[in-house]
Amino acid sequence: MHTPPRDLVYAIYYTVLAVIAVPVNVVAIVILSRGKCGLSRCISRYLVSMAATDLLVIITAVILNRIPAIYFPGSSLSITPVCSFSITLIYVARDSSVWLTVMFTFDRYVAICWQKLKAKYCTHRTAGIVVSVVCTLGFVINIPCFFLYEPMYVIDNVPWYCKRRDIISSSLLWIIFDWTDRAMTPCLPFLFILSLNALTVRYILAASRARRRLRSCPTGEKQSDPEMESRRKSIVLLFAISGCFILLWMPYVVNFLVMQLQVGYKINGYSDPRFILMESGNVFQLLSCCTNTFIYVVTQKKFRNELKLLMKFPLNISHSIAPSRK
Repeated sequence: MHTPPRDLVYAIYYTVLAVIAVPVNVVAIVILSRGKCGLSRCISRYLVSMAATDLLVIITAVILNRIPAIYFPGSSLSITPVCSFSITLIYVARDSSVWLTVMFTFDRYVAICWQKLKAKYCTHRTAGIVVSVVCTLGFVINIPCFFLYEPMYVIDNVPWYCKRRDIISSSLLWIIFDWTDRAMTPCLPFLFILSLNALTVRYILAASRARRRLRSCPTGEKQSDPEMESRRKSIVLLFAISGCFILLWMPYVVNFLVMQLQVGYKINGYSDPRFILMESGNVFQLLSCCTNTFIYVVTQKKFRNELKLLMKFPLNISHSIAPSRK
């Protein structure tokens, strides 16, 4: 995460993103926590955790990092220790969000492709353990990030802003950490999600053909298949979430690959194509933190119903209060 350009387009974008992303993630947490969307407790726990970490990404990366850097340059948030701590929190929230998406994808892969393991693994308790482990590791692994940065300026003995330490490019230990961090997010998640989805699709196609043959009716009439219908809804949700994740993180991954091919390249201003590619990666990556709620609205009828009830709640309260005042 670098300091964003103080440009009108970015100022408007990050402000709108914060205004939209915070309430939609809060709404998702509230609705999914109620457990009335027709989803299993296991799935609900993953989705609530993903919404919570997405909300943390928006708070740390947008509200506490990018918006202040654009509107309030030189604020107390730019003091080096505060800046380093803020960047560390961004990485913790980002990694937790990404790997929870991976673990949700793995959970659905097990549920669809490994029926014998499903009963033991795809449970509310296991989901809670997985979420706790992912978030704990996300915090522990990123502790060294706090020590990656040094001040750009020191004014009246006060260190300002953050830049990566020069030793990072020459120390083998820091080089290994840097490459491991970049591989863990987002390269490995990309590979895992693509692989798991490919295996899931292959299994679904094979299972669907087999079930059609077993359930074929001699009269040629179509028979309903409740199991396949339930599986179809789960698959739609899975592919919508993972597909959106891959699509919005793709510019970030492309930028990472280009950086490896152009080592030592120095960006020359905000109009430099490399800067545009880098900032596009950050823009779309942060956008991915508010898309899941819209996916639930499109794909889950019961979620839409719960959303309608939630939106009507303030009106119902006002109507109930109005007669009492009379």
